[in-house]
Amino acid sequence: MEVEREITIEAPPEEVWEALVEPERLEEWFANDVELDPVPGGEGTFRWEDGEERRAVVREIDEPRRLVLDWDDDGQVVIELEEVEAGTVVHVTETAPDFATALELRAFAWTLAA
Repeated sequence: MEVEREITIEAPPEEVWEALVEPERLEEWFANDVELDPVPGGEGTFRWEDGEERRAVVREIDEPRRLVLDWDDDGQVVIELEEVEAGTVVHVTETAPDFATALELRAFAWTLAA
């Protein structure tokens, strides 16, 4: 099963990209503690206050347009950015809907708007 979401963020793709790959920025909107090496084959660890921990490997990275992460539970998330007049369209396709990364993009949008 796949979950797809798309939102428009009023920020340029470069700023949105930073919020997707820089651990400090990811900690602002996604997880409480993040380690991420944003290179092909790089590893990432995402930890939340409730004790949940997820691990990922960067399958593909095409700055500042496309990021693909393989989760340790065989799920995958594909994030694609497209520059538009209003800012950046963020399209997320996730094959691990129980984790619902796509739903977290709303928090992401609020962080950038603040």
